[in-house]
Amino acid sequence: MSLSVVIITKNEAQNIGPCIESVAFADEVIVLDGKSEDQTATIARGLGARVIEVDEFKGFGAQKNWALGFATSHWVLSLDADERVPKDLGQEIQQVMALQDTATGGLGHQGPMVFDIPRLTQFCGQWIHHCGWQPDRVIRLFKRGDAVFSDDMVHEKLIPAVGGDWSQAGVGHLKCHLEHYSYRTPDDYWRKLEHYSRAWAEERHAKGIKVSMVRALVSSAFAFFRSYVFRLGFLDGSMGLAVCMMQAQATFAKYFTLYCLHQNQD
Repeated sequence: MSLSVVIITKNEAQNIGPCIESVAFADEVIVLDGKSEDQTATIARGLGARVIEVDEFKGFGAQKNWALGFATSHWVLSLDADERVPKDLGQEIQQVMALQDTATGGLGHQGPMVFDIPRLTQFCGQWIHHCGWQPDRVIRLFKRGDAVFSDDMVHEKLIPAVGGDWSQAGVGHLKCHLEHYSYRTPDDYWRKLEHYSRAWAEERHAKGIKVSMVRALVSSAFAFFRSYVFRLGFLDGSMGLAVCMMQAQATFAKYFTLYCLHQNQD
């Protein structure tokens, strides 16, 4: 039983330390760093991580596959720098790996071994339990060779290495939560909004996909009502309202960016 933790980074000095410290039980930590301009690489090395510095950013999916290629352990846990593995989740991960390796006798296994983890996200100091942010189960723990990342520029996901989907292969479910400190301040939100909107729009622009301004407006309004009303965002109080309004703005931003890319081309 051995575990590699893989993380991709770019200017994550405020996050990378606590992230690595939360997986002290891992056999190795791989950090693929996109030439950070802060102390990300130095902090990661100081905590014993293997840091690979690269100049090129190929998109989140391709970047994570790149990092995955450096893992050497039997099991892999994929993390983002702004995520933390609490003690109870760390214990559950170790128990699951031990049980699976014991069941297969260390001689291989039938079918993929992958597990999803429930993720709890914090927004400006408050844990959000609605707004479409819960339940949020993310596939992150898997036997090396059983899964790879999709090639999406943003919103990448783990997919079976041999093709197909997880409904055919089967996924195990962990119980303890992964903590996600994605938006500590409004500045974090605006920074990520610009980055993700641009990457999302450029990917679709390259495929020749076009949208209208009406589509941008309607999609934005629907995103708000879906998260605030249908997904009970109002139960999270004022922060729930802020999350839903920002999600609506994020939806408008990505469609509007795509609209402008085609307008400029025309």
